[in-house]
Amino acid sequence: MIPATASRVAYDPDAARRSLFEALVAARRQYGGSKPVLIDADERILNYDTLVKGALALGHALKRDTSAGERVGIMLPTGAAATVTVFAVSAFGRVPTMINFTGGAANILSALKTAQVSRIVTAHRFIKLAKLEELAATISERVALVYLEEVRKNLTLLDKAAAAAGSLLPSLLAARPDSDSCAVILFTSGTEGAPKGVALSHANLLSNVAQVRAHIELSAQEDVLFNPLPVFHCFGLAVGTLMPLIAGVKVVSHPTPLQPKEIVKRIKTHSISILITTDTFIGQYARAGEEGDLDSVRLAVCGAERVRDETRAFVRQKYGIQILEGYGVTEASPVVAANQVEANHPGTVGRLMAAMEARLEPVEGIPDGGRLKIKGPNVMLGYMLPEAPGVIVPLPDGWHDTGDVASVDEGGFITIRGRLKRFAKIGGETVSLAVVENVAAALWPGRAHAAVSLPDPRKGEQIVLVTDAAEATRPSLLAWAQHHGVSELAVPRRVLIVHAIPVLGTGKTDYVAVQKLATADCEPNPDAYQ
Repeated sequence: MIPATASRVAYDPDAARRSLFEALVAARRQYGGSKPVLIDADERILNYDTLVKGALALGHALKRDTSAGERVGIMLPTGAAATVTVFAVSAFGRVPTMINFTGGAANILSALKTAQVSRIVTAHRFIKLAKLEELAATISERVALVYLEEVRKNLTLLDKAAAAAGSLLPSLLAARPDSDSCAVILFTSGTEGAPKGVALSHANLLSNVAQVRAHIELSAQEDVLFNPLPVFHCFGLAVGTLMPLIAGVKVVSHPTPLQPKEIVKRIKTHSISILITTDTFIGQYARAGEEGDLDSVRLAVCGAERVRDETRAFVRQKYGIQILEGYGVTEASPVVAANQVEANHPGTVGRLMAAMEARLEPVEGIPDGGRLKIKGPNVMLGYMLPEAPGVIVPLPDGWHDTGDVASVDEGGFITIRGRLKRFAKIGGETVSLAVVENVAAALWPGRAHAAVSLPDPRKGEQIVLVTDAAEATRPSLLAWAQHHGVSELAVPRRVLIVHAIPVLGTGKTDYVAVQKLATADCEPNPDAYQ
């Protein structure tokens, strides 16, 4: 077993024994209804009273065409509209189902079928600004699209009265679902195949909020959190939206992580103290900003992908910011482990959240690591699979197989070695594709690299490095490996140079798309076989 971190603030399991909406109402009661708690991209400020009242009015209107327990799709960018809609749907006993609008029509339609969604809440303004008209038209052939502008326009006096009365006595109007019932459905990123539905309970999500608060010190009076991550991703929804609202921390939201100049400006304007992001995006923000622009940031918490050494060094050198790397999976609501200010071990993802268990199971060919399995109050109810639409398949004995290979030191600090699927078999030897990418990153820092494996008739598999570094060559990789003691098996057989590495909306490398590039009939780099 891997030991969990000793909590500086006591982890309170009772905090999870309620619904998401009840947790929001409790936060309003604790921190005051007039406390500004959410700032949207248009600088609109919502306090707790506005948020609760808006959720009740919208939820009361939406419930007319939905039934209790129904899975209601939400296709909106990070911001006030998405936040209010999540709580609106949840407050009346429906299940918010977060739609990844960057995933393409095929993945979205697959997800809708898997979760048995018959209607999606979205907004005309969002569809227009994001240029999703064609996608919306395709989706509308399968499910009903409910536009927020039309719902607001048609709010009845009863909706408004219910919101007014409910904001005073929310327990009389809102549903009170069992804390162990499904609260939210998200979908796996689809980096390795069709997305699966992940069913998270109210207790799962609220347990993780309590775990994060016990792991990292937060101040409701002084902290301001910046969230540019999409709410269809668990990091953006749970850590970037639910956690600060429940903890009384003001959150500044941004609809896309792909606007570094605008984001840096907003970080400076709002004196952001906590930034949640990924390696890819913080690197962009650091390059876009001038000296002093990020001085207010005391915590830069990165997840979703490995933090590269060059990113860590650049951010520290330019801004004096120490990145705290963590590790999470959608199935764990999402945070599993994280570094801390007083216990930050670069290269690791820190130690386990409170009340969690983990074990490593041996993997053939990987002597100093094992397959990471986790268990805890934040671990999901189960999957919804494309082959069994609408059915939540529970986990065997509550243990979730992350599919990641990890190692752990004596202090309990976990190092993620890579996904089990991200290892290749070359001539009978196991080779980590992450190591291949690390070698490329050492040679060509600041560029994007993705390694994949393809069948090879002689050695079982061959490695292909796909990179946007125009100067990349196989001889350079071979020379670096020879001089740094890296096995030549980790040198890719082929180097494919592309204009840009495909990424998902969350910032993760889209390995499905990369695999297609590598297998496509395209002209290889002339130096690749030298």
